Amino acid sequence: MSVYTTEIASDQIPSDNPIHQRLLQAYYEAIPFIEGDLLELGCGEGRGVEILTDSATSYLGLDKIEEVIENLKAKYPDHQFESSVFPPLKLPDNSFDTVVSFQVIEHIKKDEEYLSEIHRILKPGGKAILSTPNIKMTLSRNPWHEREYTADELATLAAKYFSKVDMKGIAGNEKVMEYHERNRQSVQKIMKYDFLDLQYKLPASFLRVPYDLLNRLNRNKLQKQSDDLVLSIDRKDYFLAEKSETNLDLFCILYK
Repeated sequence: MSVYTTEIASDQIPSDNPIHQRLLQAYYEAIPFIEGDLLELGCGEGRGVEILTDSATSYLGLDKIEEVIENLKAKYPDHQFESSVFPPLKLPDNSFDTVVSFQVIEHIKKDEEYLSEIHRILKPGGKAILSTPNIKMTLSRNPWHEREYTADELATLAAKYFSKVDMKGIAGNEKVMEYHERNRQSVQKIMKYDFLDLQYKLPASFLRVPYDLLNRLNRNKLQKQSDDLVLSIDRKDYFLAEKSETNLDLFCILYK
């Protein structure tokens, strides 16, 4: 099974390429921090499994979609996968050296419990690597997200549970930022019809279908307008940067 909503960017859909490459690069940036027993929270369809596991002693991937988990079990029989809705985490205290959780915390209603649970299951001296959209660079409300954060907001929240928070970000080069600017202009043209500001007034459940339809139409439009740009963007056009409001995603390393 493949999940092809705009919220889950696919490597099979050309117009998703800039987002897919951005998400992919985060895994490569995480490699230096990976060691020992590794837990990935929200492993999705396994975009990062092969990238992460060379540096880990063991790997456990958790995700809520059972069919995806069954496919991953068949594809990667040497690693562990379980279907799970969290928090809480049904795992023992002090059981993992590293936790990776990319583009997940924005979907979690109880984000403080989520961070507390990650801290609990990490071994002493362990670390967690998280990524999430930078709200400063968000182009519209995403009704699939419970909330989004600034770098300072996430750092302050994480500091309640972790002894050290190293806040960085995933940034893009000129090619990436050209795509981002075209995307911003295109989204603004769509948003001008929302003169009642309904995207912020209506319940999220009312907005998910129209958001997904408009997001897909917009990505396809951007590809049609500049196919070479969309398809030429590679993971190496993204990079790990120091904390900045212009980072596309927040990327933080949390130390127990």
